[in-house]
Amino acid sequence: MPIIDTAVPVLRTVEDALDTATTVAASVAAGAVQREIDGTLPTDALTQIGNSGLLGILVPAAFGGPDLRRSTAVEVLRILSQADAAVGQLLLSHYVLTAAIRGLESNEPAPRIYRDVLAGAQLGNASVERGTRTSVERKTTLTRRSDGDWELEGTKFYATGSLGAAWIAVAARISGTDHGATAFVRPDDPGVILNLDRWSAFGQRGTASGEVVLDKVRVAADLVIDEGPDPDPTSADPSVLGAFDQALHTAIDVGGARAALEDGAEFVASRSRPWFEAQVERAADEPHVVRRFGELTARLYALEALLAHGSHLIDQALAAPELTRESAAAASLQVAAAKALAQEYSVEIASGIFELAGTSATDAKYALDRHWRNLRVHTLHDPARWKYVHLGRHTLDGTLPPRLGLLL
Repeated sequence: MPIIDTAVPVLRTVEDALDTATTVAASVAAGAVQREIDGTLPTDALTQIGNSGLLGILVPAAFGGPDLRRSTAVEVLRILSQADAAVGQLLLSHYVLTAAIRGLESNEPAPRIYRDVLAGAQLGNASVERGTRTSVERKTTLTRRSDGDWELEGTKFYATGSLGAAWIAVAARISGTDHGATAFVRPDDPGVILNLDRWSAFGQRGTASGEVVLDKVRVAADLVIDEGPDPDPTSADPSVLGAFDQALHTAIDVGGARAALEDGAEFVASRSRPWFEAQVERAADEPHVVRRFGELTARLYALEALLAHGSHLIDQALAAPELTRESAAAASLQVAAAKALAQEYSVEIASGIFELAGTSATDAKYALDRHWRNLRVHTLHDPARWKYVHLGRHTLDGTLPPRLGLLL
C-alpha cells in the first residue's frame, strides 16, 4: 500500500493549486519519453503528486479541505495530462470519487476517505467488467455476512487508477436485490489481487489499467455504500457529477493534444528539413507548414475554450441556491460538445504533426507517436456519436439529455 505523507500541504487557493500543478507537471514531463521507451510505470510521478497536495483540492471545508471549484480540478488534470496523458488518466477517478462521496455528508466512509486524501492518498477505480452485454452491467456481488460485514466477489477490468491507489472503489451489485453499491477496499486487503500488467493496449500504457480480482474480500459495513436501484434517466435528481467526469476525460484529451502540438512544433523548428521546392532555410518557414500548424492551433484553442466554459457551467450550477434540471443540462451539453470535438481534433492534431515533421519524427527515440497512441486509445472511452445525438435533440426539440451517471 502506498505510504501516506502526513506533511502534505493543503492548497487553499486556485492559484496555489495551478502553480503547484505546473511545477509538478514539469517534473513529470521530464521523464515521460524515457518511461515510454523503457515501459516504466509512472509510480514516482504519482508519489510526487500525492505529496504535493494536488489530490486534496476538492475535499470539503467541513473535513479540513480547501473545497476548490470543480473547474480547478479539471485544469489541474489538463496540466498533468499535457505532461503525461497516462498520469492524467490515472488520477481521473480520484477526482470523480472525491466529488461523489461528498453526498454522504458526515457519514462513513466519507470522513475516513477524506482524511486519507488530505494526507496524500490516491483513490482508484474498479468499475467495468468484461463478458457483459454492455459496459455498464455488473456481475461483481456484495453478499451480507452473518457478522454484518460484506463479502465482495468478482473480477474487474479497465481498473484505471488502481496503480498507486490507497483505496479502490469497486462497483458491485448487492446479492438478491436490484441495488447497486460501491465498496471501498485497499490494495493489500486479503483477497484483493492486482493483475495490472494485463493491460496490453497500444496507448496509455502507463495507466496499467489491467485486472482487479476480488476473491471473497471481506469489507467492513461502513465501507459499503448502498446506492439503491438504478435511477430512471428521465426522472432522476439533477446532477453534474457526469458532466464533471466527462470534463476530466476531455482534459486528458486536450492536454495530450497540446503536448502533441508543442512537441511537433519544436521538432519541425529544430530538426525537420525543408522541402527543396520551398526554397527556405527551415521547414518551419514553409508557407504550407505554417498554415497547417495554424489550423491545428485553432482547433486546440477551440477545445480549450469549450472545456473551460463547460467547467465554468459546472461551477455555476453548483454555486446556485439550487441545482436545477436546466442548469445541470446546460453544463452537461457544453461538456459533451467539448468532449465530442476533442475526440476528433486531438487525434487529428497528434497525427497531423507527422505530416509536417517528416519521416525522421517517427524515430522511436523521440517517442512522438506516444501522443497519437495515447489519444487514440483514450478517446475511445465512450462514443462521441451519442453525444452528438443528445446535442442534436436539444437543438431541434429542446430535449434535455438523460441523466446517465458518468456518461454525459
